[in-house]
Amino acid sequence: MTANITKKDAVKFVVLMGILSLLADMTYEGARSITGPYLGTLGASGAIVGFVAGFGEFFGYGLRLFSGYFVDRSHRYWLIAILGYFINLLAVPLLALTTRWWTASFLIVAERAGKGIRNPARDAMLSHAAQRMGMGWGFGLHEAMDQTGAMLGPLLVALILYWHGHYQHAFAMLAIPAMAALGVLFISCFLYPDPKTLEAQSKPLAFTTLKANKPFWIYLIGASLVALGYADFALIAYHFGKEQLISPLWIPITYAIALGTNIVMAPWLGHLYDRKGFIVLVMMTAIASLFAPLVFFGNIQWAVLGVIVWGIGYGAQNSLMRAIIGNIVPKEKRGSAYGVFNAIFGVCWFLGSALMGVLYDTSLIFLVIFSVSAQLLALPFLWKARRLLL
Repeated sequence: MTANITKKDAVKFVVLMGILSLLADMTYEGARSITGPYLGTLGASGAIVGFVAGFGEFFGYGLRLFSGYFVDRSHRYWLIAILGYFINLLAVPLLALTTRWWTASFLIVAERAGKGIRNPARDAMLSHAAQRMGMGWGFGLHEAMDQTGAMLGPLLVALILYWHGHYQHAFAMLAIPAMAALGVLFISCFLYPDPKTLEAQSKPLAFTTLKANKPFWIYLIGASLVALGYADFALIAYHFGKEQLISPLWIPITYAIALGTNIVMAPWLGHLYDRKGFIVLVMMTAIASLFAPLVFFGNIQWAVLGVIVWGIGYGAQNSLMRAIIGNIVPKEKRGSAYGVFNAIFGVCWFLGSALMGVLYDTSLIFLVIFSVSAQLLALPFLWKARRLLL
């Protein structure tokens, strides 16, 4: 069967998965843009909103460890992906039926849990197809489509609220992209029941087990340091509002600019990675470390430039970092690799964002020093991982 698979089939699969991610992101990113104020209308305090958001992310990233391990042990890619997508997507329209903050909170955490369950299986399947068309280009194309949905979702919710004015209407209408996403999921499963056949025969890698894969673990340390020093956009937006650098109306537009930068840069960076290799991530990490001084020390012009730089780094993280795992880990262990990588990367992002929030209230200088230092500290680890793979 593998002999009948062509590069064109691999591209079709990546595009199908990109459409799936576009529709899925429209659904849950649209919902996430209003879950905070929605919980407030149901009587939740600010502490509860913060806890629910933080716990949902932490729980979802923790599930990736177990999900990735199960993917490699069972090879049931589609079963795990379908289970995760069902939980991830159906939790959103069900929010329209909630009348108590604790039931809404349960669904918000369930949505994050569903994403945690399905991500390692999805990335492992993508790696099989991307290997045939170029890991960087494959993951870059998928990331661009994914982020298009992430940008369209909140805009759709804003439009619904403009016409109807009720959060429940917005959650209910998000059932449309959710159902469309599930339709694309089943079509993909029907057309490509065994995604492993999408991968072309290649030279065996030196490391057959994840535990013995020294480049992977060194790479993970570098990537974790990048995550630790990368401020969440929520803190950037808070700074813009507090310092009145940008009007409230334009703050979400700056976020759209960051996502738009990601959409444009991810495929290009992926293509560049396929031609030049690991060095592209090292260079992008060095460039992206400049976002913090630009955003937190600059005037409006420098701050917007900082947002664009932030978007470039975010695009590199979500495309190149996944592509590199596909190239350095054998296909039999990629589910576990993606699970471990995403879990540790996500926890470091959470801890770094929390620490930078504390530093923001103490000193902007300390915040910027921490952010830049953590990212620059990642460079020798990324360089070492690159040298081990030469």
